[in-house]
Amino acid sequence: MRKKDPEVFQTVSDGLKKLYKTKLLPLEEHYKFHEFHSPALEDADFDNKPMVLLVGQYSTGKTSFIRYLLEQDFPGMRIGPEPTTDSFIAVMHGDVEGLIPGNALVVDPKKPFRKLNAFGNAFLNRFVCAQLPNPVLESISVIDTPGILSGEKQRISRGYDFAAVLEWFAERVDRIILLFDAHKLDISDEFSEVIKALKNHEDKIRVVLNKADQIETQQLMRVYGALMWSLGKIVNTPEVIRVYIGSFWSHPLLIPDNRKLFEAEEQDLFKDIQSLPRNAALRKLNDLIKRARLAKVHAYIISSLKKEMPSVFGKEGKKKELINSLGEIYSRIEREHQISPGDFPNLKKMQEQLNAHDLNKFQPLKMKLLDAVDDMLAHDIAGLMVLVRQEETNRPQKVVKGGAFDGTLNGPFGHGYGEGAGEGIDEAEWVVARDKPMYDEIFYTLSPVNGKVTGANAKKEMVKSKLPNTVLGKIWKLADIDKDGMLDDEEFALANHLIKVKLEGHELPADLPGHLIPPSKRKVPAE
Repeated sequence: MRKKDPEVFQTVSDGLKKLYKTKLLPLEEHYKFHEFHSPALEDADFDNKPMVLLVGQYSTGKTSFIRYLLEQDFPGMRIGPEPTTDSFIAVMHGDVEGLIPGNALVVDPKKPFRKLNAFGNAFLNRFVCAQLPNPVLESISVIDTPGILSGEKQRISRGYDFAAVLEWFAERVDRIILLFDAHKLDISDEFSEVIKALKNHEDKIRVVLNKADQIETQQLMRVYGALMWSLGKIVNTPEVIRVYIGSFWSHPLLIPDNRKLFEAEEQDLFKDIQSLPRNAALRKLNDLIKRARLAKVHAYIISSLKKEMPSVFGKEGKKKELINSLGEIYSRIEREHQISPGDFPNLKKMQEQLNAHDLNKFQPLKMKLLDAVDDMLAHDIAGLMVLVRQEETNRPQKVVKGGAFDGTLNGPFGHGYGEGAGEGIDEAEWVVARDKPMYDEIFYTLSPVNGKVTGANAKKEMVKSKLPNTVLGKIWKLADIDKDGMLDDEEFALANHLIKVKLEGHELPADLPGHLIPPSKRKVPAE
């Protein structure tokens, strides 16, 4: 019988650590999960800040992008048209600026990189951590990766499994940003392989089409279309991956025609990155569920193979036969245990890995271990979900601050400043007064009584804008300042001004900004 109540945890992070160690890790160890899929998780994996992984071909502006976000250089940074970054650089917060080499990084229990030692010296010599005191890094860390080249030479000369390292990071980061250069859009073979290695993490991927200020609008549309088409062939997701277009460095725009588009896209991307600390606990929970499902499937596969193996004669022949018919074993497990095909590991990769193992040393099915994981998924995770929501409400809004994230928040260079409902914000004169004579002419045709037109009469005029009633209702609410259900000439002019704002494609404000309140109404206390 199961205990009545799921476990109670103080924090999401503690809960995840405990569930992993007590319920999932025993299953992983029993069926050699770590040798096949992914090393065991450590405390630092649950405690660390959200990480952003940047991936792209050489010279797409990955390092410049980090510099743009931080608004300062970081140790070990090199920028140039040739492949300059040949290392993985973890850019993290530290009180003193400096570089920590890979071999020292993987023995530090506070950093989430200990399990990278499995990739050996060839990789560790190409892995560093750049630490610096920067406000952006107080809430996120950024991983810069070597530029991906085309051609066979690149793959041979790396000396370590590049795609496997990226896959290791993909599993642990909160956001993967793929950078493309609008100027030279070609997806090399290695890049396609890398994108395929990020499979199962499509929900974390965002795409940046960088250096978009270097080409004309018409050309940019073609490049965008070509990029979407290429990505569609490599990334198999029902949703379209979000692509942000812009020029992410602090140089003047070469072709400024699309400035407004770039500004809007940058704001959207910044919002996406800024939300990472808030959603970090949920992401870790989600990744643990994904991992648990894979571990369960893995246990079924391993125990099925064990069951089929003869105990004495013909082991080698049977092993070959079983590995060749692994696809059928997958189908059988899928039917018997009602498991979705998407939860199974890559067939070809699994077959290759099985070749190196002695199938006789595998363990038979131990239901107690599987039940513990099922119990965790069915009960404990639900309790943690409640805790995630509580942590989100109790904690002050966690957002990424500093660097480029502060650049456009306030003042005249904030996104959309002085446009739409913000037009006339700096002017002494009421901005609506410019067109008021024209609105007054209409106002007096609507038979005002005591200087006011009724709602019914105003509606006849307002619906001519063809805006939906929901929008017109919102405009009415903003314009009827004294809430008497009628509009005087100033309120009527304001309503028409807001209709114009909306028709020009801008959003309506939630509350009426101070500069739009008619001068005669500015004494009225807000309700």
